[in-house]
Order: sequence, then structure tokens, then C-alpha cells
Amino acid sequence: MGTNLAKSTSAQSSVSLVIGSGSVKCAAAIGVASVLREAGIRIERVVGCSGGALFATLIAMGHDDATARDMTLRLWTQDITARRNNRALLSALAPKLMGFKASRFGLRDDSLINHRLQEAFGDARIEDLQVPLHITATNFMDGELVDLSRGPVTSAIRASLAIPFAFAPVELDGQLLVDGYVSDPLPISVAIKHGARVIVAVGFESPMMEQIGSAGRFAMQLSSIMSNNLLRARYAFNSVAHHAEVITIIPEFKKRIRLFDTDKVPYIIDAGAQAAREQIDYLRRLLDVDGAAGARVQ
Repeated sequence: MGTNLAKSTSAQSSVSLVIGSGSVKCAAAIGVASVLREAGIRIERVVGCSGGALFATLIAMGHDDATARDMTLRLWTQDITARRNNRALLSALAPKLMGFKASRFGLRDDSLINHRLQEAFGDARIEDLQVPLHITATNFMDGELVDLSRGPVTSAIRASLAIPFAFAPVELDGQLLVDGYVSDPLPISVAIKHGARVIVAVGFESPMMEQIGSAGRFAMQLSSIMSNNLLRARYAFNSVAHHAEVITIIPEFKKRIRLFDTDKVPYIIDAGAQAAREQIDYLRRLLDVDGAAGARVQ
């Protein structure tokens, strides 16, 4: 009886952590995870989408805050999108002449980001990490969310980061995959599917363009509108259709955060920690209630 009660209490003092898309803002999850650890709350599962996939992996690997921060500064730099993929551009302009292939279409050369991911994670496999990890991507052929929970870490992250038009899709396990945010910018459905009772969801809305003076900014504005509306719709659906407790953490940034503002990573981490502290008392009470209910069942 005593052993069962101890196991029940331990299980009840844990949460699933979901990190949505948000580029470098996703570093806020490092601060959130730190506050959870300080409170004695175990992360039983972590789900990451797009930029969140990178930080979900760092947390699942058990890296401390300093190591995760340093790895972020090495991985997420503006030069990963600096080189153009001229062949892809020519294939878009003259598809019949150059032979357009969806599996190779990305206007930016991805060799540097592939190298950085390999350098950081090597041959690590998702199923071997300290904490169960799920990385989400989108099946390009049918638009469905794909839950990657096995296989090489580098391939899964690269697929989840396959930003449409920027980076080419990734062929993995017979599927052509693009950025996870296209199907669900905050995939709490994955945590729900795997039996999560309490979910801490770290989410971000895509920024709107202040000025639209180029085709690129025009495309980014449309992308932000669609992803924000999808975020709200999917969140509302999951809240109504399922019974898991979802605590949403949306860090407040008083400074403007752009796509590659890695110099602001310490500030972003602190903002995530502050947002988590504002929820921690409620989370503790919730877990205590769940723990008491579990003990009565035992």
C-alpha cells in the first residue's frame, strides 16, 4: 500500500510540457522548465513544434539552463538563412526548364542548419532521451500533424523547422514533412493523446508586420494571420473536446523580439521564468488536489 501511494503521489506531481512555435521566443521554455524544477514538479513528457522542437529537445536531454542557453546561441543565428538556394529560385521561375520538385524547394540553402544540428545532437535518438520527447511536423501531402517520437533527433528537428518557402521539406519515413506550425502551432493534442492529465503549454502568437514594403513581408503577414487564427482555433477545440487541465503560459515581452535576436536570449529566458512563477501557485494547488484524489483511489 505504501509503495503504491508513493508511486501515485510521484505521478501526480508531474506535468507534460508543450512548447509551441515562436522562433527564438521559444527560449522562454528554458525559464519555464527551470521554475518547474525548482517547484519540485517533474516533466513527464515534452512536446515541441517548429522553434519549440529545438528547446523541447534540450529539455528532454536534461541540459541545465546554462548549457541550453549556450547551445541556443550557437544554433540559432541569422547566418543559417544567409545563403540562397539559387537552383530552387530558378526552378520556381522556370519549372519546366529546371524541373520543379517539391521535395527540394526551399529558397535558402539548408546546409548550415543541418551542420549545426548534427554538431549539437550528433547521433542521438528521440527514444533514448531522459524524458519522453515528441516533435511535431506537418505532412505536406495531406496537411495532417505528424508526431515524431522515434528516430534521429536531427532529422525530426529539421523537419519541424522546415519553414515553407525558406527551407526544403524533409523526406522521413516515407512522408514529405514541413514545419509543424502549419498543422498546429501549439500541439497540446499530442500530450492529450498520450494521456497527459496536466499540461503546461508555452505559446506565442506570430508578430504582425508594422510595415509591408516587400513581397517577403507581405508573405510573412499572411503567414502570421493564418498561424494565429489556427492557434486560437486548435486551442479552443482541444479545450472543449478534451478533459485534460491545460495551463497556458504566454510570456510578456516588453522588448521587441525579432526572428534572430539571440542577443536577447537571457531576457527571453527570464520572461519565461517570470510567466511561469505567476502560475506556479495554482499549478501546485492543482497537483495537490490531483494527488489527493489519486491517494483516495489507492
